[in-house]
Amino acid sequence: MLTRSALNYLEEAEKEVEEYLRILDQIDNTGINSNVSIKLSQFGLELDPGRAYKNARTVAADAARRGNFVRVDMESSRVTEVTMVIFKHLRREFGLNDVGIVLQSYLRRTYADAQDLLKIPARIRICKGAYNEPPEVAFPDKKDTDENYIRVMQLLLSSGVYHGIATHDPKMIDATIEFAQREGIGKEAFEFQMLYGVRRDLQHQLADDGYNMRVYVPYGKHWYPYFMRRLAERPANIWFVLKNLFKG
Repeated sequence: MLTRSALNYLEEAEKEVEEYLRILDQIDNTGINSNVSIKLSQFGLELDPGRAYKNARTVAADAARRGNFVRVDMESSRVTEVTMVIFKHLRREFGLNDVGIVLQSYLRRTYADAQDLLKIPARIRICKGAYNEPPEVAFPDKKDTDENYIRVMQLLLSSGVYHGIATHDPKMIDATIEFAQREGIGKEAFEFQMLYGVRRDLQHQLADDGYNMRVYVPYGKHWYPYFMRRLAERPANIWFVLKNLFKG
């Protein structure tokens, strides 16, 4: 028998699904170029992966019906494998332009994961990652994370699939542009992605230069607690946010 807290968790997951369906309906009605990202922990992952899959499928099916797109976000390394499994199930049911996934360059497994996903294929958003992870799982040094980011970025851009290059780091942006130009990859073949309010100067510059630029907006009543947990988990995140807010 489920505890009261477990039941509340699953009830909250159902409400999250309803909210995503409402958002997709509003996107459809307004006609704006926007899609949604989902965290499987919102959908019951930590209690019941099967329920999380069904909830994610409900959102993905609605988005696909509307000609929209759902991105399955990546969370801490303890749920990386189950997130990959659930995404692959979704990808088997839906098209390339219906559902995608996120990979984090600070995880040691990410390059191999990208190779594996491109065989399906899948649309991937590459970011650096913001969770506090043990060194056997994630690169402890920024230099290694950056090098892995560039390796994965180059793999993605060479695949011919439309991917998201998510970064606020000018060095990673420059590396992406340089590689794309060197390989003859058009500006329309991928998109840059950044968080709302962070490095707005770079966002406008990239858009003015003709690159596709997507802005991620944290949404919902839990966005602030989530944001504070990410800062608390990894103190370096605090400096990153403050530094780049002032730059923007």
